Amino acid sequence: MKILVTGSKGQLGHELLIQGNNFGYEILPADLPDLDITDKTQVKHRLEKFQPSLVVNAAAYTNVDKAETEQNLAFAVNRDGPANLAEACAKFEIPLIHISTDFIFDGKKSSPYIESVPASPLSIYGKSKEQGENEVRSRLKNHIILRTAWLYGVHGHNFVKTILRIGQEKEVINVVADQFGSPTSAADLADAVLQIISRIKYSGDINWGTYHYCGLGITTWHGFAEEILSLAKQYISIKTITVKPISTAEYPRKATRPCFSALDCSLIKKNFGINIKPWQDSLKTVIRQLGFAQK
Repeated sequence: MKILVTGSKGQLGHELLIQGNNFGYEILPADLPDLDITDKTQVKHRLEKFQPSLVVNAAAYTNVDKAETEQNLAFAVNRDGPANLAEACAKFEIPLIHISTDFIFDGKKSSPYIESVPASPLSIYGKSKEQGENEVRSRLKNHIILRTAWLYGVHGHNFVKTILRIGQEKEVINVVADQFGSPTSAADLADAVLQIISRIKYSGDINWGTYHYCGLGITTWHGFAEEILSLAKQYISIKTITVKPISTAEYPRKATRPCFSALDCSLIKKNFGINIKPWQDSLKTVIRQLGFAQK
């Protein structure tokens, strides 16, 4: 089974390339400059050339703050790109798994979001991702939209790596403590995607639509940072003594973040049998891998 992965150089794409072989799939990596998903003609030609059995769209514009000033680019990648992929997939009758985000919600709830809650994004990034979802739904029946949150891993830039770097430099670091969510390992997300692909391959009865997948449990960025540094101490020298909790107001950003964006993942477990690991367990694995790498 051939699977085309767009955004193959990103955190999730990297893990899909590694793990795809374990599932016995031929993973076809696609990323800039070889494939620009905002180019409709190029997308169509690539699908026609590669003839994949399924497409995973892990390509996205993810700089949340920069998107406020680079709106055209954010919408081109996060809205028009998925539209081009969905249209081409419909033409060649290829299923599409499209990765989305918790940032499509406004964060005003106090309990985890289920898939049917209406989107109400606060930022350009969130709006562009919401519109990307809508483009996929309107163009392709056989699709899975998979929303995730607070993604991190051994590859690429992410919060875990940032905290590890700062933790080796400063005795006191300030981290926002009034935004709540669920950290998600890119390796775990890749495994979930591949499990869905296996179900698509071997089962004719697929519940297409929108699903949530993130680490099990809810924390704050502050709690996440404390756990990162606590686990890292056994592998690398940590200078930080205090992780100081601060408010969102004390750390102003261009883009507004949802203050609560935890996702309810019960539907993906029900329909695909995918179990969710506690975020702390997955973090241990990544910290161990990164710790050895930094020694």
